Amino acid sequence: MRLALALILLFCFTSPVKTKAEEKLSEEQIHTKRMELFQKSEALTHIPWYYLAAVDQYERSLRFARKDREKPTSFISIYIDPERWAGPLNPKPGDDNPRTITLFNGFGRDGDMDGKASIKSDEDILAAFTDYVLQYGIDRDNFKLALWDYYKRDKTVSIIMGKAKIYKHFGTIHLNDKAFPLPLRFNYSYKNTWGDARGWGGRRIHEGTDLFADYGVPVRATSYGIIEMKGWNRYGGWRIGIRDINNTYHYFAHLSGFSENLKVGQVVEPGMMIGGVGSSGYGPPGTSGKFPPHLHYGMYKDNGLTEWSFDPYPHLRQWERQDRMKSRKR
Repeated sequence: MRLALALILLFCFTSPVKTKAEEKLSEEQIHTKRMELFQKSEALTHIPWYYLAAVDQYERSLRFARKDREKPTSFISIYIDPERWAGPLNPKPGDDNPRTITLFNGFGRDGDMDGKASIKSDEDILAAFTDYVLQYGIDRDNFKLALWDYYKRDKTVSIIMGKAKIYKHFGTIHLNDKAFPLPLRFNYSYKNTWGDARGWGGRRIHEGTDLFADYGVPVRATSYGIIEMKGWNRYGGWRIGIRDINNTYHYFAHLSGFSENLKVGQVVEPGMMIGGVGSSGYGPPGTSGKFPPHLHYGMYKDNGLTEWSFDPYPHLRQWERQDRMKSRKR
């Protein structure tokens, strides 16, 4: 009897307890919890919450794009190498003692004041990263310098600062809505053409989906993002590139023109008109009419090391269905 009671007690005290991040929370609840952590860090350090949110979202996107990173298991996704956390010369790789971590010049910090600097604690991760940033300063220029020293990559700095601008503009991190690039009320057609052979400009594959429509049909931003590029390209004609919060670059080409006052660095949202369908490209600026009017839409993913194209067709089909459902509810 005593043995049975002991086994029951042992099971009760050793059975795994799920953390809040592991529980099934709604997307809105997850965003709310993350915002609470960013705002708490801002109150303690005066580092703007949208800077911290931008770094975290950049790292979160890397976890889905790379095989050498674990998928997100907690609210904060900022990655810190375990050796860097404990200190490069620390004989105890998994050390969580703040004193010895500091002794070996480790990155780890105790943010939740539990006496441990745990690499698995959201508050400890944020404390470690904010402590690093505070060595440089909290203004925009010094934050960019801190990012460059941390990542050693100009493009990463640019992407993170773009995210920060988006979050500051909208005042929230809950920005997952998408929109089909053409209004459904217009006639258009498209099929999956990603990977098809192309001859213009040399032998290559088609890195996108062509959506055929009449000249001037409005072209819309498909996501929350920031305009990284706008102008003429010999092959793409008048084109626009928009980077969203998930490190995805959205490419719109062969436009007939741009929306008025649209500029590089501008924040956009799903459904915002950015230009019109055209047939520009394959020649010097202004060349048009060498093919039927259509929108070339491409998507490219950045994983912190390189960038590659992927098939946008499934996403276009999904966004088209979502827009159709929204129009029926009105």
